[in-house]
Amino acid sequence: MTAVDDIMSRLPLNDLANRLGVDEATAEEATRQALPALLGGIQANTTDPGGASSFASAVHQHDNSPLDADDGVDLGQVDENDGDKIVGHVFGDQRDQVVQQLGTTGGASTTQDLIGKLLPLLAPIVMAYLAKRLSGQAGAGGAGGGGLGDLLGSVLGGGAAQRGGQADILGGGLGDLLGGLLGGGRRA
Repeated sequence: MTAVDDIMSRLPLNDLANRLGVDEATAEEATRQALPALLGGIQANTTDPGGASSFASAVHQHDNSPLDADDGVDLGQVDENDGDKIVGHVFGDQRDQVVQQLGTTGGASTTQDLIGKLLPLLAPIVMAYLAKRLSGQAGAGGAGGGGLGDLLGSVLGGGAAQRGGQADILGGGLGDLLGGLLGGGRRA
């Protein structure tokens, strides 16, 4: 199961749709656009040791979060202000361009406004997901960049770093765009 599918299976789409003011199908479509972008953006930020270390630390700060392995995601526990900060760190000054691209590459109902609302909701969930996955890697260097980099490689499609980075993860146009926008990452 891919990271996107795993996270999607834990999301209460009806609650998410209500929070976004859209129907469930639109919420699912937009989420399937946004999750790979967030994961790819995080991976881009972990391509150098400083960025990897910074994100490993940030991931560990999100291990007491809205993601419960048994019950799925509790959207009531999602801190959108924290999510907004995470999105800012992940995409840096390219944030508006990423939102614009995601809002225009999705289906007709996926708009820039919807993506702009969705990313801060999903970012803490993605960080919590990565924290839970890292905590399950006892002795795998989880506190350092290697653990997070290795985890992202496996979570994002079986060693994406060995296949050439986020363009392979995200596929085609969106991957190419994010690869071009994010380059080697913001190194937050």
